This record gives sequence, C-alpha cells and structure tokens, in this order.
Amino acid sequence: MSDDNIIFGRNPVIELLKAHHSINKILIADGANDGSIKKITALAIDNKINVEFVSRHKLDRISDHQNHQGVIAFAAPVEYSDLDEIIEGDDPFVLLLDEIQDPHNFGAILRTAEAVGVNGVLIPKHRSVSLNATVAKTSAGAVEYVKVAQVGNVAHTLRQLKDMGFTVVGGDLDGQSMFNPVELNGPIVLVIGNEGKGLRRLTKELCDHLISIPMVGRINSLNASAAAAVLMYEILRQRIAQ
Repeated sequence: MSDDNIIFGRNPVIELLKAHHSINKILIADGANDGSIKKITALAIDNKINVEFVSRHKLDRISDHQNHQGVIAFAAPVEYSDLDEIIEGDDPFVLLLDEIQDPHNFGAILRTAEAVGVNGVLIPKHRSVSLNATVAKTSAGAVEYVKVAQVGNVAHTLRQLKDMGFTVVGGDLDGQSMFNPVELNGPIVLVIGNEGKGLRRLTKELCDHLISIPMVGRINSLNASAAAAVLMYEILRQRIAQ
C-alpha cells in the first residue's frame, strides 16, 4: 500500500474486498466487464462500496503508468466503524460532518474531537471527503483513536438518532448565539456543514437547535474546523459543569 493508500491490480483488489478492508471507492476502466471485473463489482456492491467507471488514461495517471489491469482501489488508512459502535454508552457525544470536503479540515476536526472526548464522527458516503492519508496526517494521530462511520443518508441518520433520544444541534450563522442558554447535555449530535454552503436545508430542518458563534470582527465566518472546535468545546464545558 502506498502513502496514498492506492491499491491496483485485479487480484490485490479482490483480496482487499474479500478481507472486508475499509475502501473509500474503486475505479474501473470504461468498458471493462470480464469475469474478474464482474467479481470485483459484485464484491463492492456486497460491501456497499462506491464504484466509478473512468478512462484508462485516468487510471494510468493515478497509478503512475504501472500495470493497474483496469482497477484501482482507494483504501482507508484505518478501518471505518459502524454507527452502533459510535452511539453506545451513556450520553454519547457524536459529530456529524455534512459534506465536509477538505481533508485538512477533516483531519483538524478529528484532532479536536479526540481532545474533547467525542464518541465518534459520522460522514456521508457521497459528496464528502473520506478517510485518506492527508486526513490521517493532519489529524496528528487522532485518526487512530476517533471512530469514524460512513452513513448513506444524512437525513435518515438524523431521524434515526432523534428517535433514539439524541438532541441534534447544528452550527449555523443564522442560529441562536452560543452565549445564550442552549442546553447541550445528554446524548447529542453536533452537525457541521460544508465549508462553503454550510448546512443543507433539510439538515437544518432536522436540527433541534441551531447555534452560532458570535463574531465581532470584519470577517463573518470561521474555517469549518475552527468553528467545529469552538462548538465542541462549548459542549464539553457544559458537560463538565453539569
């Protein structure tokens, strides 16, 4: 496995799939559809792994023109967890990243999440950065300690967690100031939105509270990882004071 966690070649990818290793996605050459490719596709579907068909030129570039045999897999540096593993225990504190796309932001968020004792982080399977080498490096080792689970649908997951008694809190510029009384104790999900667009409309609607970070300077927003850190520490502060 390279530093970029790229695996190429049909047999290595098949063995990776058979071992149920966490894989972010698999790229297959356009037009490839013989026996071993069908086996890879079937195994990927069984493991709920995203498969994309791309040009051989792209595969050549990614593999640095090595013999990829029409298949490249992007393996996660650590194993993903299941949602059930993350929400177990008393009063879980869960972080959900709604389409965060910058691996440096993700890594920095994981570092803070480990520091404040977050039970785990949820990320969408699509339109979101996955666990990769850059995330692992930026997290400064936190990726080894913070559980990360992929979810298929953010809205469905939030509804599921609300039914289980979780309070859903979203960080949003239009929300109530975090300096006003908002109880952030008990089982809680903190939702952080996309770097540019923030929380999606449906995600906002599913939040029990929207909270904002007061800004008195000329810049009206913080980097996603900085905002996440401020809000995570406010939740930790309330939990310690409880």
